This record gives sequence, structure tokens and C-alpha cells, in this order.
Amino acid sequence: MKHRKNKKEPIEEIEHISMKELDRMLNDIYLSDDTSKELGLIKRYLERLMLIIERSRIREYMMLTDSKRRLFVINFVAGLGKGFGQAIGFTMLAAVVFYMLSFWIKLPIIGEFIAKLLDIVENYRKR
Repeated sequence: MKHRKNKKEPIEEIEHISMKELDRMLNDIYLSDDTSKELGLIKRYLERLMLIIERSRIREYMMLTDSKRRLFVINFVAGLGKGFGQAIGFTMLAAVVFYMLSFWIKLPIIGEFIAKLLDIVENYRKR
């Protein structure tokens, strides 16, 4: 792969080489007289590896994990958001379930609570 200084420059396609052939070339690199071919091949594979590592955003991850305080703050805020979302979701789901159960089953304690809640809602609607 050709290193591009200009992003508009087209990328050259690399011919596919099997791992066995690459291994053979690497093992024979000191025995071969034509080292420029093997070094060019290694250079192309290293450039491809650098591009893969750059695309994986491992640098940003390493910078994030380098600062323990920043990592703690990000995880703490994410945990607060998740917990708040779960609490709201569970409250809404429980309200719907209890409301539906109040029509089907006579609940002794919860039924009275729901009846009071419904009375409050009805009084608010009449205003």
C-alpha cells in the first residue's frame, strides 16, 4: 500500500500473497540476493498494518485509559445515565402493569393505592 500524503491521491491495489509465501520470503530474506523485493514487500505490509491500527482508533483508546480520572468521570456519568434511564423505564412499566392488573385482580394493598391515585387524577381532571 502506498503511503498517501494527499487524500485525493488514488490507492494502489496490492497483489495478494499467501501467508506461506510471506513466511518463506521472511525466512529466506538473509539468503536471498534480491533483498529489495523482500524489503519492499515488508514495507507494504507494515504500511497496511499501520493503516489498520490507525483505523481501529487504538490511539484514542490508549489516551483515554492513560488518565484514570478522565476514565472514572466518563464511566461515572455513563453509569448515572444508565441508572436514571432504567429507573424511569421501570417506573413507567410498573405503572402500566399495575393499572392493567387493577381491572383484572382485586389487589388488597396495591388496589387501594391505585384507587387513591385514580381519585387524585379524576379530581385533577375536573378542575
